[in-house]
Amino acid sequence: MINLSILISSSEVSGPGGLFDFDGTLPLVAFQFLFLTFLLNSMLYNPLLTAMEERQDYIVTNLSKASQILGEADQLIQDYEQKLTSVRQEAQFEITNSQKIHKEILEVELNISQKYIDNLLDTIQQDLLSKKEMTLTNLDEIVQSLSGTIETKLSV
Repeated sequence: MINLSILISSSEVSGPGGLFDFDGTLPLVAFQFLFLTFLLNSMLYNPLLTAMEERQDYIVTNLSKASQILGEADQLIQDYEQKLTSVRQEAQFEITNSQKIHKEILEVELNISQKYIDNLLDTIQQDLLSKKEMTLTNLDEIVQSLSGTIETKLSV
């Protein structure tokens, strides 16, 4: 820093204008600046900008396609959910109907079984009553014969 200040203070101004001399170099430097700006724009910045614009267009088109596909997927999801709910309702309806049918079949079979068991019990009861009557009559005859035998033996 000290060397720079010494250099500036020790420099002598030789000729008119000194540090800011506007001779033929200023237009040359301005022309070089404009030429290099044009050259950089045409060779570097324009291809880079077109590549960036193409990339931006590519991104925008892919995003629009993705949003369209997402919309279609949402629509398909809604359609399938509606179909699923209708199928579930139909399945529940079929289950309840089959339960009703099986319940009715079970009731009919139970009624038939109950009637069969009642008839079987009635026949068994009638059979037992008839056997009881027959046994009682046989027993009565045996008792009569025994009482007759006892009387004869007692009278002798």
